[in-house]
Amino acid sequence: MATDFKSIPIIDVSPLVAKCEDPKMAEDPGVSQVVKQLDKACKEAGFFYVKGHGIPESLINDVKNITQKFFDLPYEEKIKIKLTPATGYRGYQRIGENITKGIPDMHEAIDCYKEIQEGMYGALGKTMEGCNQWPLNPPNFRALMEEYVNLCTDLSRKIMRGIALALGGSPFEFEGVRAGDAFWVLRIIGYPGLSGAKDQKKPENNIGCGAHTDYGLLTLVNQDDDITALEVQFHLLLLVPGLGGSMDFHDSFIP
Repeated sequence: MATDFKSIPIIDVSPLVAKCEDPKMAEDPGVSQVVKQLDKACKEAGFFYVKGHGIPESLINDVKNITQKFFDLPYEEKIKIKLTPATGYRGYQRIGENITKGIPDMHEAIDCYKEIQEGMYGALGKTMEGCNQWPLNPPNFRALMEEYVNLCTDLSRKIMRGIALALGGSPFEFEGVRAGDAFWVLRIIGYPGLSGAKDQKKPENNIGCGAHTDYGLLTLVNQDDDITALEVQFHLLLLVPGLGGSMDFHDSFIP
């Protein structure tokens, strides 16, 4: 992979979004252009911005606002949905509870996953069985996030169709029997900084999240407009401008 690119590629995926359900999408000139850009970005940078994704601006703003409202709540309120093994590792983590390479991270988060019924993935999925924990405060949090997850999952599938074409296959290589049962992960993350970590245990580390490799096939990152601290190296990462709120969306396609 080349590492001497001068800027982060920006790709308008609207032609891909518009033609994604067309069995002959690969023959469309607009789609072909997007596929070429995806191919180049994945080879030369490994991550890129996308625009023309089709997620409504109104929903983006609502998600951003409600996320901030939750993290502004007192710790005693947020801990009502505490993440534990019994919850399938879904729920709220306080600052310093998430560990990266043995070092506590300076962030708090709500972890959500595709809900797994008992026996759905056999013994392999036993640890992750359960339902997501959604806060009752702020109101409408669950409805907004579930709508957002659905749209992000759909966007991810469309982008993966473009990547499949870039790899020389059919647009449906990552679907069907091979990888059609998408498993998504949503991390809603707040980075308060040391000064904002009141009433919580402050780790000695002051890094929001240590260097790591995401475990999914495709990652959508939705970051506040005024945050510029994210660093990326050797990873297929989609930075989606304007998707509001401090959160990562991991969408993994598994066999």
